[in-house]
Formats: sequence, C-alpha cells, structure tokens
Amino acid sequence: MENGEEEMLMAEDHGPDVIHSQNFRRQCSISRSSLAYYHCKEEEREHLITHESLDYLPSHSNVYKKWLQEKTYRKEWDRWLLMGLIGTAVGMLGFLTHQIIDCLIKLKWDLVENYLQDGDIHMTWLCALGSGLAMVVLSSGSVLFFCPAGSPLGLPEIIGYLNGTSIQHLFNIKTFLGTFVSCVLAVASGLFCGPEGPMIHLGALLGCGLSQLQSDTLGVHLPIFTRFRNSADKRSFITAGAGAGIASVFRAPIGGLLFTLEEVSSFWDIRLAWQTFFCCLMATFTTDLLSSSFYGFVYRGHFGFFEAEKRIIFWVKNLLDMNVLAFVPTILLGMLGGLLGALFVSLNIKINKLRMQFFNSIPKSSLRKTSKLLETVLILVCTTTVTVYLPYFFPCTPVMSMRNNSEIINKFKREISEYSCSSSTWMGPDGVRYSNQTFNQAAALLFENGKQGITHLFKRGTHEEFGYTSLCTALAFYFILSCWTAGSAVASGLVIPMLYTGALYGRIIGLILVSIFGVRTNEYGAWIDPGLFAAIGAASFFSGVSRLTISLTVIMVEITNDVQSLLLIMLAVMVAKMVGDLFSASLYSSLLKLKCIPYLDVEPFVHHRRKWLNLELFSARDVMEPGVRVLHLKENIAFLAWLLASTSHGGFPVVCRPKPDHAEVFQGTIKRLELCMLLENEHIFEPETNDESFSSSPPLSYKKITVEKLPNLSRLTMLLNRYTTDPRYQQLFINLEPYINTSAMSVQAHFSLQRTYIIFRTLGLRHLTVVDPQNRVVGVITRKDLMPFPLEERLRLQLAPQSPDADGEDLASS
Repeated sequence: MENGEEEMLMAEDHGPDVIHSQNFRRQCSISRSSLAYYHCKEEEREHLITHESLDYLPSHSNVYKKWLQEKTYRKEWDRWLLMGLIGTAVGMLGFLTHQIIDCLIKLKWDLVENYLQDGDIHMTWLCALGSGLAMVVLSSGSVLFFCPAGSPLGLPEIIGYLNGTSIQHLFNIKTFLGTFVSCVLAVASGLFCGPEGPMIHLGALLGCGLSQLQSDTLGVHLPIFTRFRNSADKRSFITAGAGAGIASVFRAPIGGLLFTLEEVSSFWDIRLAWQTFFCCLMATFTTDLLSSSFYGFVYRGHFGFFEAEKRIIFWVKNLLDMNVLAFVPTILLGMLGGLLGALFVSLNIKINKLRMQFFNSIPKSSLRKTSKLLETVLILVCTTTVTVYLPYFFPCTPVMSMRNNSEIINKFKREISEYSCSSSTWMGPDGVRYSNQTFNQAAALLFENGKQGITHLFKRGTHEEFGYTSLCTALAFYFILSCWTAGSAVASGLVIPMLYTGALYGRIIGLILVSIFGVRTNEYGAWIDPGLFAAIGAASFFSGVSRLTISLTVIMVEITNDVQSLLLIMLAVMVAKMVGDLFSASLYSSLLKLKCIPYLDVEPFVHHRRKWLNLELFSARDVMEPGVRVLHLKENIAFLAWLLASTSHGGFPVVCRPKPDHAEVFQGTIKRLELCMLLENEHIFEPETNDESFSSSPPLSYKKITVEKLPNLSRLTMLLNRYTTDPRYQQLFINLEPYINTSAMSVQAHFSLQRTYIIFRTLGLRHLTVVDPQNRVVGVITRKDLMPFPLEERLRLQLAPQSPDADGEDLASS
C-alpha cells in the first residue's frame, strides 16, 4: 500500500547530462528529486516531496506477451467487485469521519455551555481554547511526527500522481492513519476548514490499498487480485477512490464522478467512467445507509430510511420560481466570485511561499516541525478569539414568534446561536407552546461549525435574519483566517470555507436587493431572496478559486436539491471562471507549481516576448536531449554494471544492426529496474560468441523482472561493484531481446513539438525516443523536457538567432 523512503528506490528520468556518482546508493537517492525542473527555487525544492515519473502502460516485451498467453481469459467481475469494495470502504470512512467530528464538536461545546449561558465570556474563551488546543496539537503532530512525509499531503499530490508523477509516501499506511486523525481533529478544533480535501486523499489511499492488497510496512502481500498490480490499473482504482471520497463527504455521487473527470484524473475512458460511477454510488449509499439510523454513534432507529433533511447536507426546502431579472445580479456575483477567488489564490500562495521560506531557513528538522506546530496553535488562538469575543459586540436580535420546533433553532446546540441571548415561551390559544427567541447574528455565523453556518445562509424566506454588519464582519474574518489556515500543518480541506465565504457575500448582495425592492411575497418577485443569492455566491467563489465548472454545478444541485436555480448557478460559475482566469491560475494548479510537482497540462502554453508560441512551428529536436546512451541486444555485463552505477537514467534505448554493414537502428527501450533485476540473476549470463545467437538458457519470467522498487538495494550495490571490478564479467554477456519494449514510442526529429507533447501526455509515457529518417537514435524526451520552464528555455535558445535581445526579455512560464 505504500512506498517507504528507504524502499522507494526506482531511478528517476534524466537527460544524459547528469552529475555522475561513484556510489550507486547515493545516485539512487539523488535521482528521486532531480525531476524538479519546474523553475523551483532552492528553498522550495527542500519542501518538494520527492517524485519520479511513471509509465502508464506495461512494457510490451516478449516475456510480457508470453505471460499474457499463460493468462486465461476472464471477465471483469473482479474489477467491479473491487470497485464496490472500495466504494463501500470509503462510504464507511466518510460516515465515521462525520460522526467523530460531530461528537467532538458536541463535547467541546458541552464544556462551555454553562459559562456561555452565565455570560462568562472569558471562561468560555478559555475552555474553548483549551479543548481546541488539545485537538489541534494532536492534529498537527499526527502529520508532522507520525506521517512519513512530515507534512500534510492532499489533492495536489493526488492530481500529480495521476498525471504520471510518483509522490513519495503518498500511499503509505501511516499517511492514511495520520491524515484521518489530523482531519477529524482539525475540523472539530474550530479551525476554519473542512474534511473534503483529506477525504479525497483518504479515498485514493483506500483505492490503492484495497486494489494492491500489499504493504511493506505491515509485511502483507496477499496472493489475490495480483493482476491489478500495475501502474494503469492502480491509477484507475485511485481515481475511483478519490471520486468516492467526494461522493461520500457531499452525498453527491454524480458530482464525485465529474470532479475526478474534470480536476483529478489525467487519463480517462468510458470504462473507467462506468466503474467510478459504480464506486461513487456504493460510497454514497453506504454513508446514507449508516447515517439514516446513527447519530453520534447512537442508534436512533429507522435504519434504511433516507430522510431528505439528513441526506442532503444543505437542503433547501422552499424552491423559488425564477425571473429573467435574476440573471443580472447573478452575473455580478460571478464577477465578484472571480475577483475574490483570484485574490484568495494569490494571497494563499504568497502566505505559503512565506511559510516555506521561513521554515526552510530553520536547519534542524525537529525544530522546524515544532515551529510548524506552533503556527497551527497561533492560528487556532486567533480563530477562537474571533469566534468567541466578536459576537460579544453584537446585540441580541429578536426573531418572530415561532413554535419550539422551528428550523431557526439549531437542532445540534441551540445555546450556541443564542450565545448569551434569552428567550421566553408561552402557551397559545391553540394549545401550542410558542417561543419569543432572540439570537446573536455573529455567533450564529462564526460560533457554530461551517456546515451549520452555510445552512443558515442558504435558508429561504429569512430576508432579514442577518444584517449587513454581521455578514460583512464574518466575511472579512472568515476570508483571512481560512486563507491563513489553508496550507498549515494540519490535514484540512477548503471546500467548506469556499462555500461559506461565497455564501456570505452572496447573501449581502441579496440583502441589498431586499433593501432596494423590499420583501416580495408574490410569485414574480419571490426570487429576491438573500438565501438564493447566498447559494449562487457560494458556487461563484468555489469556481473562482478552483475554476471548476461542470462538476461544481452538479455538486451544488446535489447538496442543495435546488434544481430551480440550475441556470443561475451555471451562469455564475462560468463568469467566475472566466474572470478568475484573467488574473491567476486555479488554486490547485498554483499549488502544483508551488510544490514543484511536475505536472503536464492538457495543452502546453509557452511565452516568448509576451506572446504565446505556437508549438506546431517547432520540432521534437528542439527540446530533446542529444547524446543518448544506448544499449545493444547483446550487452556486456561489466558495461551494464558500470552504466547503472554511474548514471541515473530511468531507461535506455536499445539498438541493433539489421545487417553487418547497416547502421544501428532503434529496436525498443528497457527500464532501469528491469536491468537491475536481470543483473541479479547470474545464471542467464553467457560467454561471448562470434555471432548474435545465444544458448538455450530460458529467459526470466515477466513477473520476476517487473517490480515497482528494488527488493534489496545493498545486494545490488555489491553485485554492481563486483561486476565492474571482476575481470570475469568482462567476458560475459546478456541477451536483452526478450525483455525490451518493442512497442516503445518514437518520433522523428522533425516531428511537430505540439503533437509530440500530446502523444507524450496522452499515452502517459516516461521516455520518448527521437530518431532520424534512418531510424537511428538521436535523442530522448522525458517529462522534465516538457515542463513549462525548461520548455520555454529551450525554445528561447532556438529563437535566439532571430531575436538577439531575447535573453533580455522577461519570459513568463506558463
């Protein structure tokens, strides 16, 4: 299920020009981080999680074809079974997450209830801070000191992995446990965050673990479902698990499917769509089934009865008829969402850069981690102070007389929204007990958890429940504190803060309309409702930050049940995305760049002298690495050992001569790991012969040479040293023909660079060999050569003769 630091030793892809090392162990450790050709500053590279590129398809060699022939044809029942198991497991995890968070929040406010009712604000703050500190210290400590990466991992890393970059420790069982504990404690502590981002990561972890059924940490290697232990199937299950995480936490199965399609996965087909659809269905069904009868881990009956109020997390009861005039404020909300979303992204990236620079300046690891923990403590102190003391300056607001079971009373903890406000009850002439309740607007918005606050804001028919002062104050503090919290040393998500922030300014716009046109009760003016524009504002800010469109629209409909507002949500989302794109990239794209994760976009965008370059005007030779080291079908053992010990290339082109007087032509490629596994089996070595034929020693099986990491690096290091120093191995050779990938892609040197990029990304390649018209190897293209900054630098050199002052131009990386 995981790759430990000392275990994950597959060599990285490099061009030929690398710094050679005489020590194979050191070379392997250096090779992990060398793909950070992402225009990263040195202090950012230390923050970078080491990574390597991955192949999407298996090597199409003779031993692979023999292995396929031995496999009996089977239907896909086992794949569907695994998808169902992953969905069920993620659904149970989502239920468990919500239940634990609710129990911890209830426990926290039970401690301060008496002080709050007595009006003792200082003791309320002290108790809330004490319980929150206990949670946040454990939350931050679980990712800093327990997780192998030493920092929280999340959605950007999942996106990078599914794009073809292996992130170290991403699928470690300790990462799973640490992320889960950190997530529930961070949300319950009172920080302005949500569980959505970590749930995507946890879902992907379950998808990886249940499909591979092996763990080096636990020493478990179950002999079932072994056919799925390859890169392509592993990514498919991880994709489905990530979608199930969204589906479970939002109860939005279609939204989870579309989210993985739009944002997470880089490789998609209709079969994966159907399987992810089923996985999301099982995840949502499991969460709904368990939530139907359990609350706070207490059985409440009605098992299997799905109440809409429980199932739909932000259920909007009163749907409103739309008017074409509603599109005008919707466009305004979309523009505001794009502007504020771009501001949020820019501010968060600047905060994270400052955070990285400060922490990376601390040389000692333990002191650095302690400093990160103290930052989360500082954030919690500020957040608790705002949520407890700020409502003190707001008066109690009367609410119209209502029945005791009215929706306006918070079912979870009424005293929180009441703050220190009092209420009176009396018996009406109809025999029903009524309540004249007052509540604190700021407390209702800030004191409760994010989900409850969003429910208040989305509520229809509550035109004057919240005033300008409380909404603007909550918006300012929530925007700043949630932006500061994002990226701190806790496993937290941004979806709830994004929805909350957008709902706040959306309700402000709705309140302005009510102030201008008044409260309209007729069917043609009922659309002037602050609750409606709160939902539209939430969608616009979510889109302004994430730049999601299709999946976001579906998620908003699924979490509110407001089909009537579909067109308005679509319009707000589209406008927010277009406006946001004018100012910055999306938050996830910005984080990928900040963390130096080599990510290949769908289309390459390269600047030169403030103009976009058309890559159709360039060729593959413009970016390839020349002077490639090649191997032959019959290769010397001592040379192979020296090559592996002195370089860190992830693979090598293999060439041969069709005729004695013919030039060497490209035959295929072979991976570094496969060569290492071959060299561990001396019985396949053979003495030199005058011809190209070999004796009858059978080739190794495909299963034996196909590994994800080296089983014993120390032993291999010893063998390589012996092969290079012992004269006997100068006379021994190995036949590489059964093991080379004969279907390795190659392009000619004059091939279009635009189409080269598309081929490389679409097929999920690790190496792309460049040949001349005679099929002779002239270069190799790897992922680092197609990253924005190196690509821009190479093309600038090509354009230098045409524009001598090009070096003086500031070129923005795409």
